[in-house]
Amino acid sequence: MTQEARLQEVEYHLKQENNNLGFRMLLDQVLDRGDCKLFQQSIALTEWMEEHPNDRNGFLSKTQGILNELKQQTPANETASDTIIEAVALSKTYGSNRFQLGPVDLHIRSGHLIGLVGENGNGKTTLLRMLAHDLSLSSGQIHYRFRKHEDDYDLRSKLIYIPQRTPKWFGKVKDNLKLTAKHYGIPAADNEAWVLMMMIRFGLWKFRNHSWNELSSGYKMRFELARTFLRQPKLLLLDEPLANLDIVSQQLILEDLKMLGKRLRNPLAIVLSSQQLYEVEKVSDEVVFLKHGKPSSFNSLKQQEDKSLLVVELDIDNKREDLQQALSSFGVKQFNYLGSSYYIELEDCSMKQLLQALATHDIQVRYFRDVTQSTRRFFNS
Repeated sequence: MTQEARLQEVEYHLKQENNNLGFRMLLDQVLDRGDCKLFQQSIALTEWMEEHPNDRNGFLSKTQGILNELKQQTPANETASDTIIEAVALSKTYGSNRFQLGPVDLHIRSGHLIGLVGENGNGKTTLLRMLAHDLSLSSGQIHYRFRKHEDDYDLRSKLIYIPQRTPKWFGKVKDNLKLTAKHYGIPAADNEAWVLMMMIRFGLWKFRNHSWNELSSGYKMRFELARTFLRQPKLLLLDEPLANLDIVSQQLILEDLKMLGKRLRNPLAIVLSSQQLYEVEKVSDEVVFLKHGKPSSFNSLKQQEDKSLLVVELDIDNKREDLQQALSSFGVKQFNYLGSSYYIELEDCSMKQLLQALATHDIQVRYFRDVTQSTRRFFNS
């Protein structure tokens, strides 16, 4: 998507009164420019919004002013999604006849988000730590295409690994972020503006003077993300970032990661593991499923997929026999009951035909999901 199209999208959401999304998208465009003049305008707007929370006309006028400034700047060329990390036949073995991860092949591209899913104990954390250069390999190779020097510090500055349980830090949110900005080379004159922008973007503005103990798990994760984006890495590796968040926060964090990762000037590759399957699928460019340490890419499965197959999950109030009768005219490839819902694979059946059959036989549906294009199928295989 071009810069012009992105700015048009911001305007669209603001006009549709999607103020939260539109404002976040506007901040992304400002951050991607790295222009401290625009930073100051955005910070001033945030301060004004605190004092005038219900002045919609004023809000639109001020955001339009920033949009006009952005439009006058030289458009950014969309960065090609180059492979920045190539992992070849990675494996990790723990002792004789114990768990083994791999072999795993991965091509991680800038601006892309890879979801890593699977049941607990199947190697998600191990794989993330190997990619982060934090865990030795039993075999295989990792080629870091963005690496310019052999210095290990230089490499690690481009790789950010955020574990599920982040370490405790001391002091205030703002002071910690200012220290990070200074440590990673942001000039002293620009330090305050960069930090304030990151706090605004990740919803930390009202918590800038809070300490670790005063933040919820969700805001601790937001702090980690703000600190990460100040470092301008090439790859972000997240281990269960959604584990302690409510459903709304999960969706916001994933939405933010996708938007920020696909910046025009500084795209970021992201690999994250999660148990929140459907939420991750919505934002991922690719989903990798691990079972017993062995990977399956759902992209590869889709390329081989029988186009006539329909796969659904279904929870009903009727008896099993009623459902079987409703499906009797279709080719039922699989019909499994998984404790709370049915998992059904149907051949030569469209969604319209299935819904009509359920309605005709008065099947009382409590839950329904089309999982034909979902990694949920791997869990049921």
